[in-house]
Amino acid sequence: MKKILIVEPYFGGSHKHFLEGLQKFVKADYTLITLPARKWKMRMQLAAPWVVEQIKKLQPEARYFNTVLCSTFVDVAMFRSLLSGISGWNRDAIINLYFHENQFAYPSRIKDPSLYHFTAINFNSALAADSLAFNSIFNRDSFFSGCRRYLKYASDMHFTGLVAKLEAKSRVLYPGIDLGKFDGIDCTPKSEVPVIVWNHRWEHDKNPEEFFKAIQRLEEKKIDFRLIILGQSFNNSPACFKEAETLFAHKILHMGFASSYEEYMRLLGLGTVVVSTAIHEFYGISVIEAVRAGCIPVLPDRLSYPELFEKKYLYREGKLEKHLVQILKNNQIIPKDSARQMTEKFNWQALEKEYTAWLFSALRNGGV
Repeated sequence: MKKILIVEPYFGGSHKHFLEGLQKFVKADYTLITLPARKWKMRMQLAAPWVVEQIKKLQPEARYFNTVLCSTFVDVAMFRSLLSGISGWNRDAIINLYFHENQFAYPSRIKDPSLYHFTAINFNSALAADSLAFNSIFNRDSFFSGCRRYLKYASDMHFTGLVAKLEAKSRVLYPGIDLGKFDGIDCTPKSEVPVIVWNHRWEHDKNPEEFFKAIQRLEEKKIDFRLIILGQSFNNSPACFKEAETLFAHKILHMGFASSYEEYMRLLGLGTVVVSTAIHEFYGISVIEAVRAGCIPVLPDRLSYPELFEKKYLYREGKLEKHLVQILKNNQIIPKDSARQMTEKFNWQALEKEYTAWLFSALRNGGV
């Protein structure tokens, strides 16, 4: 069986779920070297030498891998250089880099000149890796647009076809989701009153202010609905969540992080509609999960969403309220078979062969 080393310095959230699914559905002999999901800047700067130190602690015979899979929290260029000379290390091991996000397109509310350092790490990592995979077309295209802008800053240095070479070793691989877990959920309407679901991080880049403004206007129009507000909150979460908890107390069925994944799935199964107002989204796992559970997606016509769902589920700028009114007044639902059909391409079972090919078919000459 092929041996794969997974290096993930940000082992939490969607990164953790992705790797758990990979190990479940893609057959290999896995070794994981991970760190908790915090202090992302320090992870990007120092994870590489730390990981190499952990590899040195392994027995020489346990240091042989066919493939190394890194996330973008690893400085692959530094990592690769530090591996030289380690006894037992397979010098022909391919190093694959998976982009859950890229720093060129990651929004920052505060202008921080140090962020250029992290875009440079992403760029150099892409150069040093043998193969790249992105979790969406949007992620891939925004990364390469950022690379081109980055190289233009070096006005007295000229690079011939450098970005094209990166593109040539790149592909888009949606992060698999274990959607079979949702298939036992009853997607039939639970009541005559539609339920609107929000299931995103409680942060400014998810644009919750626009969501709650639209909900307020629905209330003013006397349109009946209920609310389920899910997602991880933080100490500096936008104030609109606290305000909404009071303002819509009579509408809220649940507000806050679900106590377990089983409870999360149950709550999604109560939903009629799932809404995103994100101004930043590299993929959209939470929306896909909600759709599989029977929610109609109502999504902005931007970011990764146009590649995930048909145009009829997308709203133009400023048209969220109108889109919601149409669905709620007509009491629209998605049949279970349709929910499955809309999301099946994101299921791990549908993606397993593509991941196997990416991780192992490109083994270097001399690899075992």
